[in-house]
Amino acid sequence: MDKSSHTAAETSRLMEQILYEVKRVVVGQDRFLERVMVALLAQGHLLVEGVPGLAKTLTIKTLAQVVQGQFRRIQFTPDLVPADLVGTRIYNQKSGEFSTALGPVFANLLLADEINRAPAKVQSALLEVMQERQVTIAGTSYPVPAPFVVMATQNPIETEGTYPLPEAQVDRFMFKVKVDYPSEEEEFVIVQRVTGAAVAVSAVSTTDQLAALQRHCREVYVDPALVQYAVKLVSATREPVRAGLKDLTRYLSYGASPRATISLIEGARALALLRGRSYALPEDVGDLVPDVLRHRLVLSYEALSEGLDADALISKFMSHVPLPAKVLEHEPLAA
Repeated sequence: MDKSSHTAAETSRLMEQILYEVKRVVVGQDRFLERVMVALLAQGHLLVEGVPGLAKTLTIKTLAQVVQGQFRRIQFTPDLVPADLVGTRIYNQKSGEFSTALGPVFANLLLADEINRAPAKVQSALLEVMQERQVTIAGTSYPVPAPFVVMATQNPIETEGTYPLPEAQVDRFMFKVKVDYPSEEEEFVIVQRVTGAAVAVSAVSTTDQLAALQRHCREVYVDPALVQYAVKLVSATREPVRAGLKDLTRYLSYGASPRATISLIEGARALALLRGRSYALPEDVGDLVPDVLRHRLVLSYEALSEGLDADALISKFMSHVPLPAKVLEHEPLAA
C-alpha cells in the first residue's frame, strides 16, 4: 500500500470514529452529517434549510465536542449589530485606555441560527469573516481560529420579518443542504434518547488533527475529466442554449458562478477521502451537484409561477450533461 492510500485509509478510520461518536447522540440525518463532514474537510461553509427541531444545533455542538473545538451559537435577530458578532473596542475609565473584546465568531464551529432574520449589515459582517477568515477592529486584524466552519440555518416556514441573503453572499456557502423530518423509526429512537439518560460523547481527535486532514484533502487526485465535467455543467447553467437546453433559458435569470465549479471539485476531494480513497470518482462529484448548485441558481418569475424549483432544473442539467464514464479519458484541454 502506497503512502497516499495509507493516509486515505487512516483518515477514513478517524472520520468513522468521529461519525460514530456523533451518531451516539444524533439519530438519522446521515446525508446531512456527511455534508457537514465534507464541508469540514474541504474548509467550506454550509447553509442549512429546515424547520426547527431537526437536530441542526445538536449536530454541530456534538461535533465540536468530538474534535475538541470551540463551539459558538449566534441567534440572529433584527436588532443585532455587526459588533455583536465580530467584537468591538471598550473604553476603560480607570486606565483611560481602550481594550478589544472579540465577538462570538472566534470559534472553530460557528452556528449562525436563522441568519435571514438579521439585517444586511450583520449578514455582511459574518460573510466577510467566512471569506477572509479574519476580523478587522479599529484597524487591527484578528484571525479566527483554524479550522473555521460556519453553519448558517434558515427556517423555510416563517418568512415574515426576514432579510433574504443576496445572491452574491449566498454564493460564499459551499453547500445548501435541506434537512427533512425523521422517519417514524428514527423519531422513536429520538424520543428514547432524549427522555433517557444523557449520553456522554468522547473526544476522538483534536483541531490539529483536523487541520492535518484538511491538508491531506488537498492531495486527493481529481482526474481532468471530472474537472471538465464540473466546468461544462456549471457553464450550462449560465448559457443553456450553448449546452442544447434552450427550453430552460426562460426559467433562469442567472446561473452559477465559478465558485460552484471550485466547490464541486473541493467537495469531491473531501467526499473521496471520507469514503477511504485517495482519488475522486464520478459519483463523488455527482452526489454533490444538487447541494452545490441549489442556492446558486437564480430562477425567473416564470419558473416560480410554474412551481419549478432549483432541484428540478438541476436534474435536467445533470441528465443532459452526463458524468464521464471513464475518468482517464478526457477531451484535450486548451492551453
